[in-house]
Amino acid sequence: MSKLSFFLGCIAPNRYPGIEVATVKTLEKLGIELVDLKGASCCPAPGVFRSFDKITWLALASRNVTLSEEMGLDILTVCNGCFGSLVDANNIMKEDPGLKEEVNKILKEIGHEFKGTIEVRHIIEYLSQEVGPEKIKAAVTIPMGLNVALHYGCHLVKPSKERHLGSVENPRFFDELVEATGATSVDYEDKMACCGAGGGARTAVLDTSLQMVVNKLEHMKAAGVDCIIDACPFCHLQFDVGQTEVKKKFDKVYDIPVVHYSQLLGLAMGLPLSELGIDQNLIVNEEFNKKIERIRGGANE
Repeated sequence: MSKLSFFLGCIAPNRYPGIEVATVKTLEKLGIELVDLKGASCCPAPGVFRSFDKITWLALASRNVTLSEEMGLDILTVCNGCFGSLVDANNIMKEDPGLKEEVNKILKEIGHEFKGTIEVRHIIEYLSQEVGPEKIKAAVTIPMGLNVALHYGCHLVKPSKERHLGSVENPRFFDELVEATGATSVDYEDKMACCGAGGGARTAVLDTSLQMVVNKLEHMKAAGVDCIIDACPFCHLQFDVGQTEVKKKFDKVYDIPVVHYSQLLGLAMGLPLSELGIDQNLIVNEEFNKKIERIRGGANE
């Protein structure tokens, strides 16, 4: 069995713990054990900390990496922002001896040292490259007959020269994993556009942030999808909580359920709904719930 440390980040355990449970249980079925990364802190958020003080950001992010180095395990994240922060810090520290020395002086004060011995992985990137759609398809017991709007998010594929995941404008690796569950990834306008949450936008300029998510929701609704599939708790929050804010501010109702990929995979593997946390969303669509029940035929309920 493969083994990775599990970096939870902030939003999943605090707002959407079902993502955490779904990830652990689905990867276990794929022969992957996730080990708690004890003592981990915020990644920290790349669009905020890094913009103000690069050394502080590097020290905080590198400390998280060293915790996993000390376990001898690569890190797995389920969040695009966490992935962007940790993988970028890991690469910078490996490639810049001067910064590595400067940051290690800080880490030494708390008993750690960055050595550059592990890799940082995102659940989608890892499943695509190390497991593959065919193995996932073989693990599916209840094909999900859903039409979904897939949201890649920014930090998963950008900066492209460092991610090495193929086309930035028209990637397919996430679509392939979604379709391995039996769902159909529906093309829609501005599919690769940002959700509007990152870079501190939700906090600093909420109205602008919400207008960005409205643009995406309009295109998703026009495509006639059953739900949104993401791979980032912050994007998840933007689509979920954001829909309630859009209703209040702009009097627009979309009512499109939001599902993290690990939750979709859990549905397809027949895991009980009570373990997947989809009901923790603010947006609850009864029509969607009934469709899931029909697809699953009441299995494990």
